[in-house]
Amino acid sequence: MGSEGCAAPRKPRFLGLHGFRTSGLILKTQLGNKWPESVLRNFDLDFPDAPFPAVGKSEVEGIFDPPYHEWFQFNKEFAEYTNFDECLEFIEDYMVKNGPFDGLLGFSQGAILSAALPGLQAKGLALTKVPKIKFLIIIGGAKFRSPTLVENAYSTPIQIPSLHFLGENDFLKQYGLELLENCVDPIVIHHPKGHTIPRFDEKGLETIMSFVETIKQKLDEKEEKQ
Repeated sequence: MGSEGCAAPRKPRFLGLHGFRTSGLILKTQLGNKWPESVLRNFDLDFPDAPFPAVGKSEVEGIFDPPYHEWFQFNKEFAEYTNFDECLEFIEDYMVKNGPFDGLLGFSQGAILSAALPGLQAKGLALTKVPKIKFLIIIGGAKFRSPTLVENAYSTPIQIPSLHFLGENDFLKQYGLELLENCVDPIVIHHPKGHTIPRFDEKGLETIMSFVETIKQKLDEKEEKQ
């Protein structure tokens, strides 16, 4: 019997959370410019705009067109946050209407948010109306510094498969390393750049394709159990 009647396997769906004062279209463009089609074609990616218009200058002005958005606001110490609960509600509502999603892909502010969501979800403090997040791709990420959020988001290790991009010259690198300590068996791609979405060298390409295979395997296992 031939395979003509077999449906193509479902691509893993990832919600892409963009960086501070950028947009969903900008993140989509950044990935499209830097990552080869051989990587991108393995994912079904969705790129919403954050709920709040940028309240200050964007660092991508002159590079990418506005409008620019931010997920929440914070103080200089990055320890107090404004509109954070509204941000969580917005993401959950978006996931309910446009999901289900298998994982999160975040850059910068979106990466910090993405890495905190599995822990908040496990404690019933966020994303209670949607399926559990199964995978993380964190680009230029870090941990929140608010004592309350630290307790709520990171009190138990992040158990799900996670892939982390760490830039040698990224100003958040040390905080990205701290985040790794909260993850069980994280996979890391090191790159020589700063706080940016990097291109892949040969080793990095092998690493993300291996991560893609892990995702597919775990999704296949889940479907077989159902």
